[in-house]
Order: sequence, then structure tokens, then C-alpha cells
Amino acid sequence: MSPERLREILAAIADGKMTADEALGRLKTLPFEDLGFAKVDHHRALRAGLPEVIFAQGKTASQVAEIAIRLRDAGQSVLVTRLAAQDAADVQAALPSLVYHPVPRLATLTQGEIGKTGRGVIAVIAAGTSDLPVAEEAAMTAEYMGNEVERLYDVGVSGLHRLLAHQDVLQRANVLIVAAGMEGALPSVVGGLVDRPVIAVPTSIGYGASFGGLAALLGMLNTCAAGVTVVNIDNGFGAGVAAGLINRD
Repeated sequence: MSPERLREILAAIADGKMTADEALGRLKTLPFEDLGFAKVDHHRALRAGLPEVIFAQGKTASQVAEIAIRLRDAGQSVLVTRLAAQDAADVQAALPSLVYHPVPRLATLTQGEIGKTGRGVIAVIAAGTSDLPVAEEAAMTAEYMGNEVERLYDVGVSGLHRLLAHQDVLQRANVLIVAAGMEGALPSVVGGLVDRPVIAVPTSIGYGASFGGLAALLGMLNTCAAGVTVVNIDNGFGAGVAAGLINRD
């Protein structure tokens, strides 16, 4: 249940176009719908400004499909994260309107036009091409929330001139998401160049001593650049939501 849909129901009652019983039928699944294996939170868009998002990892394809169908039937747009390619086809068979994006492992179903909620641009910056799955998860999540996103990819510290060639993107962004693996140095560099919030995303990319992204995480937590905050390893979704909330008009 989105704020817009709730306003439509309340306006219909006020205008005499809908009875109280009809409205109750529309609202009966608030605040959540119990499917046994999941409790689908239809109230989240009203409460938090973003519909419930389906985290597919650990769920069966049939469970993901059932939750997505219930969200769709309630008038919500649908975002599925961490959806493996082998499960995507099965979910789409049950819900053909769902679109799968293989690089970030996201699936989306948009109902209606996504209105712009951001007051500025969110820049999503990736140190290397190997970081794109996490960076794209962040970028598409921010777009799903109604933000304008600019992407700046493969601009890591091993070739700093590639980043400095795009000062225009850095300076016009209202919020910046920076994804990097290896030693995780790029967010510190970006944080020293801008006067806006920087959200650092450590990725699990790197050789043995990167410890699956732990080295990048610790490097980002120990940044000397003020204004840099850090989300969990590979958590592009969390970075996208945080940036969207900061950027909200």
C-alpha cells in the first residue's frame, strides 16, 4: 500500500464513491499478510517510504514468486535482490512481468511511473569492472527509489587520472556511493575531493589477503577523509537505500 494508493481510497470514501466495507476489503492485509513461510509487509511503503524488498538468497524460487505476486496484487512495485540466474527463470514463469537484471542479480516489476523523489543526483562510482555487480545493485536500488543516478565505473586508485578526469560528475552529485574491493582506498580519495556525503561499499573482490572484502571494509572504516560512512561487504542495496534517504526531497 503506497501513500498515493491510500490517498485514493480515502478520497473515494470522502466523495462517496467507495463504502467503508469496500475500503476495509482493500486494506485488510495491513499491516502484513501471513503466508506461513513469510509475513509480507504491505505497510512498509507508508511507514518507511519504500515497499518491502525481497531478499531472494536462501529462499526457493516458489517462495520468491509468491511474495512478489502478493506485493504486485497489493499495488506495489517489486524489487528482488540476490536472485540467482538459475532461479530467475522459474520466478518469471510465475510472474512474466518481472524483469531480471543479471549483473546485479536484481529483478524488478514497476507498477506505474516512478516519480522523482530525489533533490539531486546520486553518483555511483566503482573502482573496477569486477565491482560492477555491487555498484549496479546500488545504482538500480537508488533509481527504484526515484533518484537520478550517474554512473562512473573503472576509476580506481591504480589509475587516479581516470577519476580526476570526471571532476564534473563528482562536484554535481548530492550523494556519492563508492564501491571498491582490494585495499578499499577509493572512498577516501573521493571523500577528500567533495563536500557531500560519501557512502563506501567494500566488495569481496581481491586476492587471498583481502579476506573476502574484510581488508577493504577495515580500510574504509579507518578512512582519514571526513564524511565517509561505510556499509557492509557487498551491500550495494543498503548503500542505495541510504543514499536515497539522504537525497530525498
